[in-house]
Amino acid sequence: MRIGPGGAVILPAGTPHAYGASEGEPWTIWWVHVRGRDVDELVEACGIRPDEPLLSLRSLDRVTALLYEIVTSLERDMTPARLVATSGMAWRLMTQLAVDRLLPEDGTPVERAMRYLEDRIDGHVQVGELAAFVGVSPSHLAALFRQANGASPTAYRAHHKG
Repeated sequence: MRIGPGGAVILPAGTPHAYGASEGEPWTIWWVHVRGRDVDELVEACGIRPDEPLLSLRSLDRVTALLYEIVTSLERDMTPARLVATSGMAWRLMTQLAVDRLLPEDGTPVERAMRYLEDRIDGHVQVGELAAFVGVSPSHLAALFRQANGASPTAYRAHHKG
């Protein structure tokens, strides 16, 4: 399997694997071993399945910063307090990967619609007008909103309006 820039692989514990970089296009590898009662649930929330371990990282800089924070913490010492703090950092990394998967990507119709509503929080916006603005049908926009936010565009707007 080949992994490109901004890609990650999440492997369950005990999975045999080998890796290496191309001589012509070397890369940096970051890795972390995570274990605990909630790991399987977090991996599932990231959309990882045994037959599909690849993950596209939406915010490479943020993920790299979280990994760097974990490494830096463990380089300082391995006291019980430091290990607890570092486990929290690893939890944050895994939850960030899951959240990134669930939030709409920049430039998608639902993300553009959300920004449009947020920019016009005090104005009146019809769902049909919003759907036309982002280039999808009103029913498709409603389905996208429910998937991303668990609510309709109207409910999303009402929640943000306060």
